[in-house]
Amino acid sequence: MVRVDAEVLEDGRVLNGFGRDDFRVLDEGKPQTVRHFSAGEDPLDLILLFDVSGSMQVVVGEVAAASQQGLQELRAGDRVCIMTFHGKSQEVAGFTEDLDAVRKTIEDNVLHTQFGGGTRIQASVDDAALRFLREPRSERRRAVLIITDNVGLRTRSEESVVRHFWEADVVLSGLIVYNAKSRTLHTIHLIMAPDAMLLEAGMKGIAEKTGGDAISAEDAGAAFQESMRRIRTRYSLYYEQPAAKPGSTRSIRVELAGELSRQHPKARVRARRGYVVPNS
Repeated sequence: MVRVDAEVLEDGRVLNGFGRDDFRVLDEGKPQTVRHFSAGEDPLDLILLFDVSGSMQVVVGEVAAASQQGLQELRAGDRVCIMTFHGKSQEVAGFTEDLDAVRKTIEDNVLHTQFGGGTRIQASVDDAALRFLREPRSERRRAVLIITDNVGLRTRSEESVVRHFWEADVVLSGLIVYNAKSRTLHTIHLIMAPDAMLLEAGMKGIAEKTGGDAISAEDAGAAFQESMRRIRTRYSLYYEQPAAKPGSTRSIRVELAGELSRQHPKARVRARRGYVVPNS
């Protein structure tokens, strides 16, 4: 079965209340029958990926508040893994259902770490996808939430990173935090090294192709909570995988079906745009 996590947006708002027959799924342009459907019911496997580079030092207070507020969206049975990155990524704590331990890890091992170094965003989100590829498959919804100011260097091709996310069946979402001081540093960085910059479209492009999004906000706490809520409340649609060569990539498109598409002409369904056919 191919699993697609999806959400419906209209004029920037997330729409709720849809059922299985409200969606039309196309694989390589051909309509598929949705065999199984759920709405925000599946437990979550989540990697929280924290940017601890030098540029994040000025917003660490906002990140601290944001993490505590955002974790309120987690539920019993969810599992969380904590990773950090600057010049390279590091797994701070493996997957656990102990949400109190998650909070303590963030407080002790992330927010009180030594901030510094460069920012390799694309390489780090790729490492998070590869971490999921080493994790046994389950029925859990898989997601990576990166918390960053999105100031960094280009390090990987977007195509290769997206392929790993498709292969691991993971959604990438981003929380871009900033304040007045970080905006100033961002502008200086652009002036000093424009060719080396990873523009927001770099991380956002990866997120969009996996079915995720990126939220930019000065109110980091509310935005963190909203990012977590969006990950939790997605619809999951399953259809039988068409015969295809193992290792090949196939395209996916999800739309509102029938009358709903006419009732909501401005609505769009956010879902991953493809998948990698598994070897077995």
